[in-house]
Amino acid sequence: MADLESFIARLTEANAVMNLVGPDSLPDVWNRHIWDSAQLLEMRPNAKTWADLGAGAGFPGVVLAILLRDRPDSHVWLIDSLGKRCRFLQEVVDGLSLRATVINGRAEDQRVKVDIVTARAVAPMEKLLAYAQPYLQRGAQGLFLKGEKAEAELIEARKVWQFDSDLSVSRSDPRGRIVSVRSLRRVPNR
Repeated sequence: MADLESFIARLTEANAVMNLVGPDSLPDVWNRHIWDSAQLLEMRPNAKTWADLGAGAGFPGVVLAILLRDRPDSHVWLIDSLGKRCRFLQEVVDGLSLRATVINGRAEDQRVKVDIVTARAVAPMEKLLAYAQPYLQRGAQGLFLKGEKAEAELIEARKVWQFDSDLSVSRSDPRGRIVSVRSLRRVPNR
C-alpha cells in the first residue's frame, strides 16, 4: 500500500506539469486507475512477465510491478514512444525499486518475450492488435483494458485480424471491458 500511495503522490505531482491522466480522474484514482489495473493480476495470477504497451502514466504496468514486488521471478516492461513519459516512468521505477524496465520506443519494434501483453487507453483494437502482434506470436496472451465500445472495436478488428478472444466485464467499472486475446493472425489478403 505504501508503494501505491507513493506512486499516486508522484503521479499527482507530475500530472501538474505533464498531462499523464485526466485531472478530473485523480480524486477517484484508486478505482479509476489502481483497481482497474490491479484486476488484471487477479485474472492471471501465475503470469510472471508482463509488457505494458503505451505505458503512459503507468497503468496498468507500474501497478502490476508494485503488486508483483514480492515475486523475484517477475518482471514488467513499460514501453512507451514518448520520452517525457518514459522519464516519469523511470523515476517511479527507480524511486520504488521495482522489477521493471522502461523502454522508450515503439511497442511493435520490441523483441521482449512475456507471458502477458497489456495496454490501456492506447488505440482501437484493430491498431492495438498490430502493436501486440509480435508479443502474441511469441506466445503471450493479451489482456487489454477497454471501454464500453469494446464489442464494436472487436467487430472492426475482425475485418483485419483472426483471433480467439474472451470479453469480461471490468470489476472497477461495469461499463468497461477486459479483452483477452490469443492466437492472432492477419486475415488473408489484408
